[in-house]
Amino acid sequence: MEAIKLIECPRDAMQGWKVFIPTDKKIEYINSLLKVGFDTIDFGSFVSPKAIPQMADTGEVVRGLKLGVSSSKLLAIIANYRGAEAACGFDKITYLGFPFSVSETFQQRNTNSSIGESLGRVEAIQNLCIKTGKQLVVYISMGFGNPYGDAYDEEIVFEWVNRLVAMDIGIISLADTVGVASPQQVYDITSYLVESLPGTEIGVHLHSTPENRKDKLEAAVKAGCKRFDGALRGIGGCPMADDELVGNMNTERMIDYFEEREMLSGLDKEALAESLRIAGEIFSLTPNPSLPRGEGSNSR
Repeated sequence: MEAIKLIECPRDAMQGWKVFIPTDKKIEYINSLLKVGFDTIDFGSFVSPKAIPQMADTGEVVRGLKLGVSSSKLLAIIANYRGAEAACGFDKITYLGFPFSVSETFQQRNTNSSIGESLGRVEAIQNLCIKTGKQLVVYISMGFGNPYGDAYDEEIVFEWVNRLVAMDIGIISLADTVGVASPQQVYDITSYLVESLPGTEIGVHLHSTPENRKDKLEAAVKAGCKRFDGALRGIGGCPMADDELVGNMNTERMIDYFEEREMLSGLDKEALAESLRIAGEIFSLTPNPSLPRGEGSNSR
């Protein structure tokens, strides 16, 4: 089977952590991840330090990263033009990620802008990326439903995706922000976009419980998806649920799944073990790490 791209997301795991993770520890962790062989590392975000104190040191972190012979590329999340300008100032960063919600309520909470305003931001940031040699990844937040009662159906998702693709956005990632997607939804929406937009890279950023993780993953694979986000130990995820309910896709489990099906190879297992060791240190700093990440979280 065709190989897939695995995106490791330490930022998504770290950003809601109650205890501030020392900058040198973040650098150590991300440098270890760069040795594993992931396609991309979603390592930090250039957003308001008041909104997300944990990410206030992203500029310092990127300066300490050693890409060396790593084949992995760096992705930083941004929510406005100012953040995009900051990210574009670093040659080490290849991708900028923008969370674009199809829920009006969540977009306002997450980026302090309406969907319409956010579309304008995407256009301006896309132009900046073209000028600076970066590539913009747009995440479709609440891509499978929302808890606010905002209007939602598949056609709404397709309409916004088509408008983004018309701006020459080359990578679209469908985000199950609150873990509400059913496997059938994942298959239906992802397969439609994969088939109707052959020139666009369609990915998934799925949040799940341990019970439904495999079913959602299999649905995305069956739909033809080749780009998958995850986080070691499955940390991070839903901004509205308690941490024991919904988290990011567990990267270790995804690796096992993809390797069994010969869809993924070449990962450095010793480097992975070292990353898991460091993750164990970082994410045991407090017994109750979860923070609701709705307001100003730039979560996906």
